[in-house]
Amino acid sequence: MIVMSIAGVDPSGGAGIFADIKTFQALGVYGTGIVTALTAQNPQKMYSLKAIETSYVEEQIDAVLDTYNVEYIKTGMLYSTDIIKSVSKKIREYNLKAVVDPVMVSTSGGELAKNDLSQNLLKYLLPKAILTTPNVSEAEKLTNIKITNEEEAKKACEKLGKTCNNIITGGHLNGINTINIDGTTSIFKQKLLKTDNLHGSGCNFSAAIVSYLSQKNDLKTSILKASDYTYESIKNGKYGTLIAKL
Repeated sequence: MIVMSIAGVDPSGGAGIFADIKTFQALGVYGTGIVTALTAQNPQKMYSLKAIETSYVEEQIDAVLDTYNVEYIKTGMLYSTDIIKSVSKKIREYNLKAVVDPVMVSTSGGELAKNDLSQNLLKYLLPKAILTTPNVSEAEKLTNIKITNEEEAKKACEKLGKTCNNIITGGHLNGINTINIDGTTSIFKQKLLKTDNLHGSGCNFSAAIVSYLSQKNDLKTSILKASDYTYESIKNGKYGTLIAKL
């Protein structure tokens, strides 16, 4: 199985493409990576960001797909509207199945989007995705619904479900994860771990979903397996980020 990450580079290795490739490798799939931006960051601080030209993002995608048969991809930091449009075009062109991590702000506090990209994600990318994996703050931007409890999470999940299957992850909502697949909303809860080793958790989660999907698990099963994988990776984390342990 060969999968793809389209995301930014975190030189500290905790998030972005490096985290995705580590997850792919840990779960037994071959990972390819398309770079959308370079960052200078670590688990505590974002220093700077340099975007890659949109045409070069497209060239990277074409180069990989010219050789490798990729079915499932994940997107992370896309940074700009132009890159969102280009990735959406390539998803359609190559009939890719995309899991979208709608990254807008890093866990180290830095802005990872040129502007508020929520409306452009909703317009161009999410309608072509098989799943999106926002955290609470990202889901609030995508739905314009304030989320402070389970009922508000369900409301936001159902609204977003009109555009795309989704899971609103519960790391900022007492471990309450809210899923909407094919119009049906469900809840599953996880115990939260008291740790500072959280940098890149969203990247690991979405990459794990793609890995399990490529291994012929259905969407709900892939989400649940990825959640367990991410939990164990956080549990065994070091250096401010996650450490895979199966």
